[in-house]
Amino acid sequence: MTDPLLYTQSGHVVTLTLNRPEERNALSDDAMFDAIEDACRRINRDNTVRAVVLTGAGKSFCAGGNVKHMRDREGLFGGNPAEIRESYRRGIQRVPLAIYELDVPTIAAVNGAAIGAGCDLACMCDIRIAADSAVFAESFVKLGIIPGDGGAWLLPRAIGMSRAAEMAFTGDMIDARTALEYGLVSRVVAPDELLQDATALANRIAANPPEALRLTKRLLREGQHMRLSTLLEMSAGYQALAHHTDNHHEAITAFFEKRPGNFKP
Repeated sequence: MTDPLLYTQSGHVVTLTLNRPEERNALSDDAMFDAIEDACRRINRDNTVRAVVLTGAGKSFCAGGNVKHMRDREGLFGGNPAEIRESYRRGIQRVPLAIYELDVPTIAAVNGAAIGAGCDLACMCDIRIAADSAVFAESFVKLGIIPGDGGAWLLPRAIGMSRAAEMAFTGDMIDARTALEYGLVSRVVAPDELLQDATALANRIAANPPEALRLTKRLLREGQHMRLSTLLEMSAGYQALAHHTDNHHEAITAFFEKRPGNFKP
């Protein structure tokens, strides 16, 4: 069997490619969960990485859970209720935790269908760019189930409660232009420009001082569930650290010399 996830690095940017095109890159087995978790650990250990692009092989970004496995009650969906609960906790729920805890900025390059857990996978990333052929659906209710992978937490934070509720309660599919209108994605591009555009954005991000990038991402994440006064206190501490990094001094020097910064890991 081919690797479920491809890991490639160019400069300071890692591209992760879901590599099960024959299954529309479904998220249903431990091999894929392990691969995503391992890749996230590898990225967090590697200070040369400053940004990540996540995409899918073939025509789909990620079609969510494997419906054939659901029908046959196998794998993630097999066993009694207690066993299924544990399968979710020890299986697919590792994915949002791993991606959410990535220290560096992440970009979902949504090349095709992002359905169910695939839609939620895109929402786990900081930034989402879609090909104009992409479609999205929070479609769990259509199969008589609920978002078991954190979608009820992720989607409202991406597009607001009203639109998230409409998507989750109807299970309806939306196209890329509607996703742009909703704020689910920040831009829509031609399919043959998607990866190039996402990588160019990742490189613009990666051109900045790495400590500042990681601290800024952490503040944005923590700010989603923290009081303003607490966030300000955290920001003061982070800022004190940032002011004493070599890369801060290099950034100031580069600013006055009107040249790109030469930042170290």
